[in-house]
Amino acid sequence: MEISRLQPDGLFASPAFSHVAIVPAGATTIYLGGQNGVDASGTVVSTDVAEQSVRAIDNAVIALDAAGASLADVVQWTVLIAAEADLGAAYGAIAPRLATGGAPPLVIAARVAGLGVPGALIEVSAIAALLPA
Repeated sequence: MEISRLQPDGLFASPAFSHVAIVPAGATTIYLGGQNGVDASGTVVSTDVAEQSVRAIDNAVIALDAAGASLADVVQWTVLIAAEADLGAAYGAIAPRLATGGAPPLVIAARVAGLGVPGALIEVSAIAALLPA
């Protein structure tokens, strides 16, 4: 039993993301709320988007771990990047960690006017699935 991540013929074949994911029946679904580049006290760690991006993923790892999951269990990422932030620096800092565990997950990315946390330049959320043992 495994999660199938597909790149159907006729769609752009990207090494960074898949187009379709099929999660088998019996898997536990985990929804990860938005994670910003903040420390445990809620303070934004830097004004640099790459540093914030790394911390946002680190925070996602902590949250996933609390649910018994890891980056390899992520089926879909949502990445929101503030309009004023350097998209290349943000995505470059996190891209290697988004596609852990074989075929890349699904990725939704958007530039936004702003985020809920003042000073935040990136927010990531995810859907993960744990297969039955």
